[in-house]
Amino acid sequence: MPDAYSLAEIAAFLGAELRGDAALRISGLNTLINARAGELAFLANEKYSSQLSASNASAVIMASKHLASDQGADNTQYQGTVLLLDNPYLGYARISQWFDRAPPAVAGIHPSAVIADSVLLGADVSIGANVVVEADAVIGAGSFLGAGAYIGAGSQLGDNARISANVSIYHDVVLGQGVTIHSGSVIGADGFGFAPDGNGQWLKIYQIGGVEIGDHVEIGACTTIDRGALGDTRIGNGVIIDNHVQIAHNVVIGNNCALAAYSGLAGSATMGNNCILAGDACVVGHVSICDNVQITARGLVTKSISEPGSYSSGIPLMKTREWRKNAVRMSQLDAMARRLKNVELNK
Repeated sequence: MPDAYSLAEIAAFLGAELRGDAALRISGLNTLINARAGELAFLANEKYSSQLSASNASAVIMASKHLASDQGADNTQYQGTVLLLDNPYLGYARISQWFDRAPPAVAGIHPSAVIADSVLLGADVSIGANVVVEADAVIGAGSFLGAGAYIGAGSQLGDNARISANVSIYHDVVLGQGVTIHSGSVIGADGFGFAPDGNGQWLKIYQIGGVEIGDHVEIGACTTIDRGALGDTRIGNGVIIDNHVQIAHNVVIGNNCALAAYSGLAGSATMGNNCILAGDACVVGHVSICDNVQITARGLVTKSISEPGSYSSGIPLMKTREWRKNAVRMSQLDAMARRLKNVELNK
């Protein structure tokens, strides 16, 4: 790709309305406050609108409400070249691929890689130094395996997988198309299965299931997804998983869910489509969450949820609106107690 693009090219790609110099060349992206000439910034969060007037960006992706005008323009509005979109953040996300600095994968196999004879390799794969691919694995066309990655026996990677350095994928793991896994993650390790033997010791339950991951899933660094005890742990299509997330054996996650850092699901929990776990939110084992549920930061799901909506921290788990009302009441308890004491004294 070229080192710079005209705003006309960028506007056409985004479907944005361009107001200003279409011939301006853009060589990078930056924040409003740090952008320099030749860079494109964006305004998606209202709290940063005060930075518009002082920004040195050559152009800004924004919504039309921030355009300067003669009718009541305030000092937060921008006078320079703009790309107008209803959803500036989505525009920024789409154009970011044009300025990705990650080195492109080069097809080929490093001489230090160890690949079993029975492995099926698709066309144009890139396999880095010290990669190990065990017997009967399948590596889809266009896939990239970073240095030190390990692919266990019988595992299958769909086309265009991006497996970063030092990822461990155990045996009998199946990835769909276009899956990205970042460094340090472990897919398919044994789930936490042990039975008390009656004598104060634990007997290991061998985990004989696998892991099945859908298409276009992205998994952050140092995340773990355990294999199933019986049957598979399953992750749906389009799921995004942050760093340091724990997904236990036989968990089922629906399509297009988002799991933020330090969140986790215990064994056999089920989560529907389009759900969100915010940071450090946890789901106990064997409960079910319906579609379109959001669990706020540090929320603990201790029972099944059958109604869509946002649920907040605390025991018992409750709708976010109710939790906020109760949190306000908690802050008023001392004053209420003092008033009650005065009433009793004045009887």
